[in-house]
This record gives sequence, structure tokens and C-alpha cells, in this order.
Amino acid sequence: MSKLLLLSNSTMPGTPFFAWPKSYIMQFLAGIEGKGLFIPFAAVTFSFDEYERIVKQAFSEMGFELSSFHQLKDKQRAIEEASFIAVGGGNSFALLSRMYEFNLLELVRKKVEDGTPYLGWSAGANLSCPTIKTTNDMPIVQPVSLDALNLVPFQINPHYHELKFEGQGGETRKDRLNEFLVLNPDKCVIGLPEGMLLERQDDKLTLKGNGEAKIYQANKVMQTIKAEADVSFLLAKG
Repeated sequence: MSKLLLLSNSTMPGTPFFAWPKSYIMQFLAGIEGKGLFIPFAAVTFSFDEYERIVKQAFSEMGFELSSFHQLKDKQRAIEEASFIAVGGGNSFALLSRMYEFNLLELVRKKVEDGTPYLGWSAGANLSCPTIKTTNDMPIVQPVSLDALNLVPFQINPHYHELKFEGQGGETRKDRLNEFLVLNPDKCVIGLPEGMLLERQDDKLTLKGNGEAKIYQANKVMQTIKAEADVSFLLAKG
């Protein structure tokens, strides 16, 4: 069993934190009782305490209570007792490195596979994938491995866009993802624009939000998918 809500981003420009996905989160966590667990390990330029404050306030306004992992002494018990797990955005390499440091990957994976809802945004969405190789982040630290939670069999590229700036000589996002597929031809990547998310309910996967996502596969034409599309076929792809 898997219940996942994977967001490209937490906040749209000019709006409060978590404003755009609020209705999706409330529906996703409807009926959940007890405290959730927030993992703030993607934070780099601000403290875990500050991240906890912002996230707790946002979830409280939606009617949900959570504790931050970094504040809890019995960390294994915290995972075992969590009613849901929320993993915040920030830097994917810092997040994964800290997950390895505390030996959390297997504990979280088992907890989610046993049916506990998982909510991740940006880096937290990357963490749900087999690896974090399709993150946009700079490798500011070196994790033990790039292998992540593997809660879905495909890769996500959050904050996806197809912009090319005037005078730009470097690679576009599309170029980078195609590079990934040249060296990982058995994989599939979904470019998830801001304001969009993927919701998994066991064997059903749905694209939600506002906009269009793109599916990248080796030696295939890039595929465009619109909001509310059933993309459950991605669950069968590596």
C-alpha cells in the first residue's frame, strides 16, 4: 500500500506558504488522527527550528498536528508512531545526506509501504524517487549514495520549466533531462512544473494542479500530460 502526495513546490510567488496545495493536502490527510512527523533536513540557509515553526503553523491552520524530527530524542519511535510523514523542500543533497546519517531511509520506506501517508515537496518529492539524480540542486554535500526512498519507480524533476533566457549558452532543463536518459535509458522522468503534484493511492497515480507536466523516456518523443490525468502507467516504469 502506498499513499503519496508529491508536490513540485510549496509556495507560488506572492502567496503565503502552502497556499496553493492547501485543498489537496486537506483532502489527502482527511480523517488522519494523531501527530504527523516533519523531516526538515533539506533546510540549509535557515534553521530546522525556523522551518518547524513555519510548517507547524501551516499544518495547524489545516487542522493537523505534527512534530519535527530534529526535536525528538527517540527517533525510531517517532517514525513508528507518526500518523503521516512530511518531508520539506530545500537542498536534496543535504536532505539525503542527513537521512543516511540517521539511518532513516529504510525506516521511512517501510513505514510508508505499510500505509502511512507521505507528503513531500520539492526535495521531499525527489526523495520519494529511486534516486535524487534529477534534482535541480547543487551537490553542496556528498551523501553516502544517491539512492533514495524508491517509493515510486520513476524520477521527478520538480520546479520544471522550459525557459531559455536570452543570451544563454548553457543547457536547458530539457537538455539536462535528456542527458540523464542517455546514461540511464531504462528510467522515466516526469517534469513537474510549479503548482502541480502527483497523488498516489496504491496502484493509482493522478496528476493534479494547474498546468501541464512532461514525461521523458529514452528514445521517445516527450509526452505532455494535463491536470487530472490518470498516469498510473508510470508505476510500471523504471
